[in-house]
Amino acid sequence: MRALRAAVFLFLLGAAAQAREIHVSPAGSDAAEGSRTRPLRTISAAARLAQPGDTVIVHEGTYRERVTPPRGGESDARRIVYQAADGERAVIKGSEVVRGWKPFQPGVWKLTLPHSFFGSYHPYKDLINGDWFTDKGRPHHTGEVYLNGKSLYETHLLERVLDPRPYADSTDREGSTWTWFCETDESNTYLYANFHDKDPNRELVEINVRDSCFYPDQPGRDYITVRGFEMSQAATQWAAPTAEQIGLIGTHWSKGWIIENNRIHDSKCSGITLGKDRKTGHNVWNADRSRDGAIHYNEVITRALSIGWSKENIGSHLVRNNVIYDCEQTGICGSLGAAFSRITGNHIYRIWAKRQFTGAEMAGIKIHAAIDMLILGNRIHHAGRGLWMDWMAQGTRIRGNLCYENSTDDLFVEVDHGPFLVDHNLFLSEKSLNDMSQGGAYVHNLMAGRIVSRPELTRYTPYHPAHSTAVAGLSRTEGGDDRFYNNLFVVPAGQAVEEPRPDSRNPISFTGFGLWVYDTRAYGLQTGGNVYGRGARPYKKEDDALILDRSGLQAGLREENDSVILTLVLDPAVQKAATVPVTAPLLGKARVPDLPFENADGTPVQLDEDYFGRRRSSTKPSPGPFENPGSGEIKIKVWGPDR
Repeated sequence: MRALRAAVFLFLLGAAAQAREIHVSPAGSDAAEGSRTRPLRTISAAARLAQPGDTVIVHEGTYRERVTPPRGGESDARRIVYQAADGERAVIKGSEVVRGWKPFQPGVWKLTLPHSFFGSYHPYKDLINGDWFTDKGRPHHTGEVYLNGKSLYETHLLERVLDPRPYADSTDREGSTWTWFCETDESNTYLYANFHDKDPNRELVEINVRDSCFYPDQPGRDYITVRGFEMSQAATQWAAPTAEQIGLIGTHWSKGWIIENNRIHDSKCSGITLGKDRKTGHNVWNADRSRDGAIHYNEVITRALSIGWSKENIGSHLVRNNVIYDCEQTGICGSLGAAFSRITGNHIYRIWAKRQFTGAEMAGIKIHAAIDMLILGNRIHHAGRGLWMDWMAQGTRIRGNLCYENSTDDLFVEVDHGPFLVDHNLFLSEKSLNDMSQGGAYVHNLMAGRIVSRPELTRYTPYHPAHSTAVAGLSRTEGGDDRFYNNLFVVPAGQAVEEPRPDSRNPISFTGFGLWVYDTRAYGLQTGGNVYGRGARPYKKEDDALILDRSGLQAGLREENDSVILTLVLDPAVQKAATVPVTAPLLGKARVPDLPFENADGTPVQLDEDYFGRRRSSTKPSPGPFENPGSGEIKIKVWGPDR
């Protein structure tokens, strides 16, 4: 045993001795050795040298390249780390600066580029397409034009460059009049852009030329850390769950990445992708419309399992403390490859802001197969849809997220069978919850918007053994089998009180404030300790609900610099709600998979801390996200420094 310990010690000592720092600087040369005094010029050159245990330190400057790491680390302890040097701004861009614009008409300029300018990938010939993509009746290229860092709006008609008009669907109608158009012939690409009163040869004008900023070209590049960069302006393609998902930065069907403290923005489609590979299928529904898309996705899952989709091989990523914005499809997405991951502390906003195209795969965070994931403490706003857990959310916890000003909804759970836990969230948009699932638990949330309850009887989707990707069976979603404990349901000021009614387009779907929308579901709810503002109605079998008038329960939000302040008005009676400590035994088992509510390590879930991590009462916890918040008008910093 002494000899064995000595051998292990010597091995570890040798491995540590081999680990090195590789430096990169715009002043360097790719013929250099990569030392601090003789740095390399490109991150890609450093990636070719980096071995498990190495750290690539990137110094201040702009790096116009796609980093394609040829290898990953060996373990969590033997990673390959790419990081910006401390205190220095290192920027990776998928764009190039373009000059030589010629006046075409007043305010409009034309640029001619030979196809050779683009190399192996041409974003102005590549159209956005994929399963569940909707083009709104016109073509869209993966390319983009930027003026001083702000993207212009593509138009498919040259006359809309010559005579731009505000785009009604955009969240920035004035900005939508800054337009561009492209066309190509056998030799050249022609770009036309309306720069209004700006001279593009005197301003910073950039165009997308690369499909990503940081993305392996093969699966299985495991244990990579990417830290502290700004990454932007990539010609990303639509990331369908049935396709290889290439993001501005992506993991490409790998394991154990850490993506942290980055600023990620201006992706044509998605910011961070944790998704699947191409071998298991690439836009298979578009290739065969004779069968439903759900059938195709079930087949994709089967193929993924056959090539090793499991906790041992795929997922377990950590995505934390990133700022992600100005992406037109998703801030973070992942199909199958995000399982067992943690997504925490990210600020995601202005997703789907231009709204020139749409589709069924758009959200601040969009995950297929959220198995044993933790989605914690993210701030998501002005994102269309906030969080979307689509298919196979099981064993996942969605906790302490701040969602507001999302025009579609804050949380959509689609054809999941549970168990999954949604607790201590602030859902403050017009629609808090879109529930097309079953087997969820909603505990200590603040919901200031409507709830949708809708069964899905036409699709059969998978459920799993505990903590596994294996498929235990398929089930349709009949609805109900949810638990709602100790939540606050608020009706916004000025909102008309609505009579309960079904959706005119789908008579089995109900939308409204409170839990009455579940009254006709096939399976009942477990409820207790919920508080309802005036106009919000309880579940029909909820005997202990506390119903207040509107003045007794109100919520408002404002942004102050980097902070978000929540204003709550709480009648003292709120503390009389019939709350009980919520435990795993109280939650029971989700009906379809017949599984209890557990943490990823198999231990029972505990709900003994509030939104801020403060201890809950062990006998009578306060309803809503905060323990002992007080009464009257209360101001609470829910995001920002020293929260």
